[in-house]
Amino acid sequence: MEKVALISGASRGIGYETALKFAEQGYRIAVMARDEHELAKLRDVAESKWGVEVLIVAGDLADSAYWKTAVETTVARWGRVDVLVNNAAWRTIDTLKTMPLDDWERTVRICLTAPAFLAKYAAAVMERQQDTGVIINISSVMSQRAGGYSPAYIACKGGMESLTYELATCYGRDGIRVVGVSPGNVQTAMSGDYQDVKGNNISKQLEAEMNEMTPLGRAASPREIADLVAWLASDQASFITGTTILADGGFSHNFNSYASKKLQFPQAF
Repeated sequence: MEKVALISGASRGIGYETALKFAEQGYRIAVMARDEHELAKLRDVAESKWGVEVLIVAGDLADSAYWKTAVETTVARWGRVDVLVNNAAWRTIDTLKTMPLDDWERTVRICLTAPAFLAKYAAAVMERQQDTGVIINISSVMSQRAGGYSPAYIACKGGMESLTYELATCYGRDGIRVVGVSPGNVQTAMSGDYQDVKGNNISKQLEAEMNEMTPLGRAASPREIADLVAWLASDQASFITGTTILADGGFSHNFNSYASKKLQFPQAF
């Protein structure tokens, strides 16, 4: 029996690499995003390299009808859902001092409400299958390390982690595992759109600052996060649920920059 994975935000970044990772492992993959053209390119890669079936379910996660449709369309095609990856996100880069209510509500709808109800609909299918299922929620290190901007996004990522624990408790006796993944700095389009007040892109400078605070001294590739997601969905992680795995190169638990360490201990660092 071929397993089925449903991945949101699959047109780029972590979602794109996650979809390809599941395809490489022989899953049938249903991919969600607004950009149908980008999803078609993903489908072509997956089908040509691994010969797997790919279902494109394009839509906008701000539309509540899309959540149920995505699950129902997947089930209509293949009869089951074994893995759901809640990866899609949307955010603005501003502070709460200037953020409009409409942007706050759109962020919450896409980044928290949509994942919750995608999980609800997918879990109902998994329950009927009377088999194991896995839901993986992509959070962010920003849930614990606030930057003072993108407040709705940060609140949602904290909410995603709490949602993970709630869903794991709710569905655990049905054989459904729910796990969060909290990436640090990852080389994606979303991490490359930061601007200063003059409109200059300052993403490289910000990445350099994070790397200076990261023990491994670099950002992750999307593939590294996808590898973790695929492992968590596998039987090798069969006793992992109700927790969030931190994948940040050591950033969160490092106290100061390596430049500061070198001031005190130049021979050590």
